[in-house]
Amino acid sequence: MDYTILPVGDMALQIFFKEHASGTLQRQIQQTTKQIEKMNIQGVVELVPAFQSITVYYNPILTSFKNLSKQVSEICINISIEATDSPKKVVLIPTCYDGEDLENVALRSGLSTEEVISIHSSVDYLIYMIGFLPGFPYLKGLPKRLATPRLSNPRLKVPKGAVGIGGDQTGIYPLESPGGWNLIGRTPVSLFDPEKKDPFLLQAGDFLRFMPISAGEYKEIESLVKEDLYKVEVKNIENN
Repeated sequence: MDYTILPVGDMALQIFFKEHASGTLQRQIQQTTKQIEKMNIQGVVELVPAFQSITVYYNPILTSFKNLSKQVSEICINISIEATDSPKKVVLIPTCYDGEDLENVALRSGLSTEEVISIHSSVDYLIYMIGFLPGFPYLKGLPKRLATPRLSNPRLKVPKGAVGIGGDQTGIYPLESPGGWNLIGRTPVSLFDPEKKDPFLLQAGDFLRFMPISAGEYKEIESLVKEDLYKVEVKNIENN
């Protein structure tokens, strides 16, 4: 894969891949990220994978842009995307489809609300990156029929757990925040918990599937989540 390495200030560099964002490129990015982590390179502080890049933050006292560029370049050259046929990890997110914009999405797409729910929950969405808010997943794979422009006037408060559609993407708000996506549902599952050793439920490179639940089931799961008794279901599915 074609890439370039660029400085980002004096404490980071970015590996930018020149291909368009795709599932294949995302696997390349995830493998490269894991390999850099595995190498335990002196001075590396944090890795941030995104749609077409990996930003590597480092301590300039322990390494330099020149030395680090050489090390990560060697890793990039030796990455083989042919070795990515391991089972895909699919995280199942229970979702109550009662969002205030559900009917608008249905009207715009020429579908019934039931059809919107059926289509939206029929896809295994690839998690391209985590950003905007801690734990916010940027998901690719939204069927074109459901693509809906962002709101012209964003809301000042979108509740934690809201599931929305923004353009050709869908996602989940892990925290209450302002937002302009069309809200079609909500999940009682917490995507970000700073009290846990691993605070993030989702990781870039995994897949996510929305599982429709009723309002009653939402309350039941919500109670279990509050007591830390709910375990999110994860499936490993063989790639074809």
